[in-house]
Amino acid sequence: MQTNTTALYERLQSKLGRIVPEFELQIKAELAERINRLKKERNAVILGHNYMEPALFHSIPDFTGDSLELCRKAEATDKDIIVFCGVRFMAETAKILNPAKTVLIPSPKAGCSLAESITAADVRALREKYPGVPVISYVNTYAEVKAESDICCTSGNAAKVVEHLGAERVIFLPDEYLAKNVAKETGKRIIFPSRTPRPASSLKQGGLQYEMIGWHGRCEVHEQFTVEDIRNVRRQVPDVVVLAHPECSPEVVAASDFSGSTSALVRYVREVKAARYLLLTECSMGDNIAAENPEREMVRLCSIRCPHMNEITLEDTLSALEQTRYVVELDEELRRRALRSVERMTEIG
Repeated sequence: MQTNTTALYERLQSKLGRIVPEFELQIKAELAERINRLKKERNAVILGHNYMEPALFHSIPDFTGDSLELCRKAEATDKDIIVFCGVRFMAETAKILNPAKTVLIPSPKAGCSLAESITAADVRALREKYPGVPVISYVNTYAEVKAESDICCTSGNAAKVVEHLGAERVIFLPDEYLAKNVAKETGKRIIFPSRTPRPASSLKQGGLQYEMIGWHGRCEVHEQFTVEDIRNVRRQVPDVVVLAHPECSPEVVAASDFSGSTSALVRYVREVKAARYLLLTECSMGDNIAAENPEREMVRLCSIRCPHMNEITLEDTLSALEQTRYVVELDEELRRRALRSVERMTEIG
């Protein structure tokens, strides 16, 4: 291995030696060194989502974090090319905020079960059935859905956005569990109409008035965690602190000790001292947190890998940069409409 590659390998080994096999680190250090050299030549910036596999996460990104955090970093960059190591809706959001820059996604297969659970046509149908009701869309949606929405939200500020609108009723899309958790946090009652939504008059059921209208979308990772998982872990490790993402079911969130966005989970482990931690979220994120906090003990149970995030590899990231491959393009009128929803969210904070 060359000197730069050797230094990168040694850094990865110090962080990931307990997590990734040595031979794999050697191969990935070589790939990462080629990518780091090429991104300088191409005047590119690389963004790495918290769910990226550890060898990638700790080697090539200029910035790491959650999706919106990374898009804000990209917005401030002077680089010509943005390589988003994450799924497509994240790369789209980067393009929404950076229309003049070339945005690349390393794999065209990096989709999202949650983002794919709703379309622009679905949003228009909801608006028709519930006229005048503002639409809040989670940032984990495609640009076409953002463009049909009034405002976006993150998992961290969803309740704040709902309360800020001060509307009698809101449509909250598309995550069923996040919507239920927000409804509980804000004290609102929620219904989930079918894909052929009920008319507005049906919002009164049994004399009750519903303030939130949800959608049956779910993250295929977070929906797999159960209360029984938590009980099993607590039986084996009584002093464990259980941390859950709010895309988990309300029952799982209630049985956990803390719930928050990916950034909030990272901060919790970093700032709150506990005997042991269990993260109920994408398993690579748990590995990445463990690598950055070697003094913290992470319980390696209930680990589920996102198949879409798993599509992003060092090999494909290198190819994307070499070939300017898988460019994210958006219709300009759609992009501007989507930008409006994102900007309204960032104004709230």
